[in-house]
Amino acid sequence: MSVQERKERERASRERLIVATARELAEQQGWDAVTTRRLAERIEYSQPVLYSHFRGKREIIGAVALQGATELAAAVRAATSAARGPRARVTALARAYLDFAERNPAVYDAIFQLDGGLPYAQEDTPEPLKDAFAALMETLAEVAGDVHPALFTETFWAALHGLASLTRAGRLPPADAEQRLQLLVGRLATT
Repeated sequence: MSVQERKERERASRERLIVATARELAEQQGWDAVTTRRLAERIEYSQPVLYSHFRGKREIIGAVALQGATELAAAVRAATSAARGPRARVTALARAYLDFAERNPAVYDAIFQLDGGLPYAQEDTPEPLKDAFAALMETLAEVAGDVHPALFTETFWAALHGLASLTRAGRLPPADAEQRLQLLVGRLATT
């Protein structure tokens, strides 16, 4: 292995450590607790080392968002692949999405709520974000009927996002979560 390859491997390892530490800190204490000073202390590198990887917190949030989008896509695909029939797949998709949001609130915020400097719904949208949307559309296209699959997916996703956000904020009683999920699937996934 060349010196250059070793340096690149070490750099990638440091970058993964920064992202993992930011994610862990955000999940434990919220994104306000994630500062370059605290990250530097936790990973035992100087702040300039962090800045050699990321220009600041916004880019770190973006890196967490991309990692989270990859995980969300995998969770949705795993859930839907085990289900039989279009309605069962849509129900599995909705559950997987809402479960991901509940289990990973800081990551969910990084993907959908916070400014990580990532373009959405554009030509230059990063591949992990496109793939997460594609994971939703793969199943939702089956039940879109005469509505364009992307438009149907955006609408269904918006409803899921609303359920996830309002439930987490305590605006919707958790006891009715399954009923809401079934209502959403039953009303939108009708074909």
